[in-house]
Amino acid sequence: MTLFETVVDPVERGESLLLADVGNSRIKLAAVAEIGGRGGLPTVRRRQEIEIRGLRKDILRQWLAVVAPGPAIMLIASVHDAAAGVLEMALAEESATGRRRLRQRRIGHADLPIRSALAEPDRVGIDRLAAAAAAAVIKPAAEGVIVVDCGTAATVDCVASDGRFLGGAILPGPNLMMRALASGTSKLPELAASGTSEPPAMPGRNTHEAIAAGVGWGMRGAIAELVARARLTLGPDTPVIVTGGWSETVVPAVPGATVIPDLVLAGIALAADRALAR
Repeated sequence: MTLFETVVDPVERGESLLLADVGNSRIKLAAVAEIGGRGGLPTVRRRQEIEIRGLRKDILRQWLAVVAPGPAIMLIASVHDAAAGVLEMALAEESATGRRRLRQRRIGHADLPIRSALAEPDRVGIDRLAAAAAAAVIKPAAEGVIVVDCGTAATVDCVASDGRFLGGAILPGPNLMMRALASGTSKLPELAASGTSEPPAMPGRNTHEAIAAGVGWGMRGAIAELVARARLTLGPDTPVIVTGGWSETVVPAVPGATVIPDLVLAGIALAADRALAR
């Protein structure tokens, strides 16, 4: 029995395995539902998102009461150290009150079951590596895979046929683009991007439509070009997995792509063996 199996087996340890993906704007929480789910990838349940700004401890407490009324351990992957610190303190406070025993571990690149071809893998965002590790589990054995993650920032990353992380590209996500237009000009307004609606038809008939069209169609065009460039290295038929809060915005740019909303969280779950052995 592996350590991962021991941790999530309620008979053996009585602990729930919880996950936290601390991003630049939000903290995504989930509980592990099944170890070997889709193609051997862990599956998650009871997802909860909390805004980083003014982190609501009451929402965290309510979520914990539902998903882990007993002892639990949380694996935390973070690209935002300050927000992760606030989360860790909230978890420690929850445990200290005696409501339940909560252990926690901050995971790093060495905890993930993926090799890197980069000289400094510890400088790669842990969310990118977690998504790549999860994609490597479910990709076809003899093929690479391209991972598109569109959130606050958008990334297009390459995983080789042998499972190595090759790196990729990073660009601003839709909200960052709109914020940059507003802060970098004197008269353009800051709009709230929509992750589900189709961009306006060209040409935009007013400033709002013009911004929405530029960001929406520009985002799709950028993703399509980056995927095409990645396929020059990995092969013309390399499969694509899309994840992140803006996946619906960009997936039309990559026909045939597979959407897996919880790819990063599943990747974090894959770190349990190594993270808990420390």
